[in-house]
Amino acid sequence: MNTLKRIASAYSNTSLVLRIFIGLVLGILLAYFAPDAALKVGLLGELFVLALKAVAPVLVLVLVTASLAAHQSGQPTHIRPVLLMYLISTFSAAALAVCASFLFPTMLSLDVGAAEGNPPGSIIDVLHNLLTSIFVGPVQALYTSNYIAILAWAIALGLFLRNAAPSTRTMLHDLSGAFTQVVRFVINQAPIGIFGLVSSTLAQSGFDALYGYARLLMVMIGCMLIVTLIINPLLAYLKMRRNPYPLLFTVLRESAVTAFFTRSSAANIPVNLRLCEKLKLDKDTYSITIPLGATINMAGAAITISVMALATTHTLGINVDLPTALLLCVVSSLAAAGVSGVAGGSLLLIPMATSLFGIDTEIAMQVVAIGFVIGVVQDSFETALNSHTDVVFTAAVSYADEAQAGRVDA
Repeated sequence: MNTLKRIASAYSNTSLVLRIFIGLVLGILLAYFAPDAALKVGLLGELFVLALKAVAPVLVLVLVTASLAAHQSGQPTHIRPVLLMYLISTFSAAALAVCASFLFPTMLSLDVGAAEGNPPGSIIDVLHNLLTSIFVGPVQALYTSNYIAILAWAIALGLFLRNAAPSTRTMLHDLSGAFTQVVRFVINQAPIGIFGLVSSTLAQSGFDALYGYARLLMVMIGCMLIVTLIINPLLAYLKMRRNPYPLLFTVLRESAVTAFFTRSSAANIPVNLRLCEKLKLDKDTYSITIPLGATINMAGAAITISVMALATTHTLGINVDLPTALLLCVVSSLAAAGVSGVAGGSLLLIPMATSLFGIDTEIAMQVVAIGFVIGVVQDSFETALNSHTDVVFTAAVSYADEAQAGRVDA
């Protein structure tokens, strides 16, 4: 018994990133040396996917509802430019991810034999699916994992609960925290699930599947680097009308590096607040925009959701036209704003995007599992992009206000 406790303690105290990496390596080795045994441990991967499928719908409903209910009307107007930059950056990231997915299409190794779905043929079909999916009762939406309806109900409930009693909003916050803890528990078992998924997938499909994982990862990281080094600095320059790169490199060094290793935008809030104070920004602005940005400024998540969704459509041979791709950008941007603060939270919203194309939830959850395989690297880059951008945009608005005030005084 003591031995089991020591093993469990060592497992829990080891970094999740390291555990996922170990599970990935062990899965590859088992598939290479003992493919028959690898097929048998595939049950571990199936259980992990089922756990994700069970928790994701309720998480989306509770998390988005609580997030919207917590934001009171009448917020100070000086944060609006920052929020607008958050929105533009997230949508631009989603659009970039869509373009990159068309330029570098990726095939995934998916089991589509038992899956059901009705792939749309045009934007009209997509809009028809979207509208008919919205008007579904909340219980049925949760039961059938109808993520479009779940998002619609979450937005409606969140908006109407903004004026609810403080005790009600506190209950929603506590409920959101409880489900976040459940997700953390499930994600904590990701190394075991990935071990089973990787070993069984490679034993069935061969090691060519690793090439698809690497290609998928490169597309994501490439998009995130372009947003970090080109798109966001351009937005900052347009706001403050001066070279944004000295600011960018300072923030990358003091915020992005920490976020890369913590893999949590929420955990990086204190780091960003201290950095804003060090940069002598307006406290009335950054005290609001930094915590808010950790919730809604999710360009990296928009990239992940868009790339994974389009990789799924490419694998299934579903044609995606330009209007549908633009609609995906909007859905990815909205979904990204509801991402959980835990590592890998954006992956749980992939089914919301794939549902636009009539893709079965069973397939979507296989894609989520693949996301956890590459998440050792992907989630670190994603969090670094999401978190450091909060400071860059807050600083850009603060510097622009200072410059405007200086011109008025002059």
